[in-house]
Amino acid sequence: MKNLLLAGIFGAAFTVSCSTAKTAQTNRAEFLKLKGTWEITSVDYDHNFKIKPFDEGVDIQCFVGSQWHLIPNNWTGSYTLSGTGSCPNTVMPIKFEVVNGNQFQFKKILEGSKAKSVIQGYTLELTNQSTDQFTLVDNINSGGQNVRVQYNFARTGIK
Repeated sequence: MKNLLLAGIFGAAFTVSCSTAKTAQTNRAEFLKLKGTWEITSVDYDHNFKIKPFDEGVDIQCFVGSQWHLIPNNWTGSYTLSGTGSCPNTVMPIKFEVVNGNQFQFKKILEGSKAKSVIQGYTLELTNQSTDQFTLVDNINSGGQNVRVQYNFARTGIK
């Protein structure tokens, strides 16, 4: 009877550890799909609000057409605003990670600063991820109201 009980305990422990390892491998594989160059093709939000994302001080439409270079194996990257119209030409280095499989967290690394000294950042929900596209969803509080912003990305190249 003891042997049967011990076999059951070991079997359950083995199943849980294999399941956890498989989940971790799946999350890592999904994370690595982000490697490459991406473009924000559109931004969906309630146009009754004026949104200036990521403390750039520019209109949200300046992010449409922006290029995002993501390198998951060292959690670095950058985004580039094109500088067309009234939008500035900006290249911003970032550090990023994906937490719990669906939280895209990043922080801007301003010139002269080190990533470990930057404590402020942004958390967005990673959705609709495939090999060639994904969406980042941000919920912004504007005047006491929640505004849902969707940044739709399409792959433009592998880096």
